[in-house]
Amino acid sequence: MARTKEQADELACTYASLILADDTITADGIKKVLDAAGCKVDALYPALFEKYLEGKDLETVLGGIGAMAAAAPAPAAAAGGGGGAAPAKAEKKVVEEESDEDIGMSLFD
Repeated sequence: MARTKEQADELACTYASLILADDTITADGIKKVLDAAGCKVDALYPALFEKYLEGKDLETVLGGIGAMAAAAPAPAAAAGGGGGAAPAKAEKKVVEEESDEDIGMSLFD
């Protein structure tokens, strides 16, 4: 699937922002990283990324993305239910690893 020019520009600025995550993320910094990588993006994108990320912790921003992605299936599942009931909390499953003794053989028998 081919990316549009806008998607490629956003992705390049995202990667540049990740590279600069340990430092202050500025439009000039993003431009320098992109120039060093040989990427050409519209001049608007580095400034947009700087403004959006100003004063924010990048790890918090990225953590929010993961939380949104994990919660995305819930509304679709609730739509078929047709009720006003609150969604149940997801239970954490504990996965126990089987040892070689449990199955009666090992890799080095």
